Amino acid sequence: MTDTSTPVWHYRTPKQTLLRWLGWFSLVALTVLCWQLMTENTIWAFVSDAPDQAADIGERMFPPAWGYIGELWEPLWDTINIATLGTLIGVAIAVPVAFLAASNTTPSTRFVRPLALLVIVASRSINSLIWALLLVAIIGPGLLAGVIAIGLRSIGFVAKLLYEAIEEIDTTQVEAVRATGASGAQVIDYAIVPQILPAFWGISVFRWDINIRESTILGLVGAGGLGIQLSASLATLAWNQVAMIFVVILVTVIASEWVSARVRQAVI
Repeated sequence: MTDTSTPVWHYRTPKQTLLRWLGWFSLVALTVLCWQLMTENTIWAFVSDAPDQAADIGERMFPPAWGYIGELWEPLWDTINIATLGTLIGVAIAVPVAFLAASNTTPSTRFVRPLALLVIVASRSINSLIWALLLVAIIGPGLLAGVIAIGLRSIGFVAKLLYEAIEEIDTTQVEAVRATGASGAQVIDYAIVPQILPAFWGISVFRWDINIRESTILGLVGAGGLGIQLSASLATLAWNQVAMIFVVILVTVIASEWVSARVRQAVI
């Protein structure tokens, strides 16, 4: 019987050692190059003065303008609506995209699946703030641009996690339902959906939690919500109002995190 507690030493060949050192050398060289590019136009006088500037802004932000909270309720409600409606739109589109992208449910692995994966990648590769910038330029500023931006960003996130859950289902249940002579739609309804339903709810609520955070800044580009108030306060250097907005955002994110955790705990 082999003694598994005895350590086994593996020696690298000269070629492996050389490749290892070349890899470390390339990493160090890349780090140095990136640092040079990053600091090429840096004004170090501003960097050295940053602690004093941060302390000055911190003094102006304290205490927060508590009386300003009355003007934040409506933008806060808009922010929650942007996140919620955007999540619903994203989930509604992501579900069929996920079924088309999953290798075990797609009607065509050669044509349909690559198109579905392209939709997922396109959605995930563009930040919601960029989507909002484009949509504000196309349909004008307002809540609609924010809702659509959040929806477009959510498609890729939800669809990717959902199609991975579809591909990991227990195939024996699918085969059992198919053996009864069920149609394709019935197989999905009775064999696949029950298995992915907990994952679906968890993914959707988790995405809503993320969208609450992202929707707070979309107003900076004119897409509505708390970001509009934040942009106006920053433009007028009203730092105590900025502090109050930060407090409201923090409380909102904590609340959404609590709701998200409770819902995921209940469904998973």
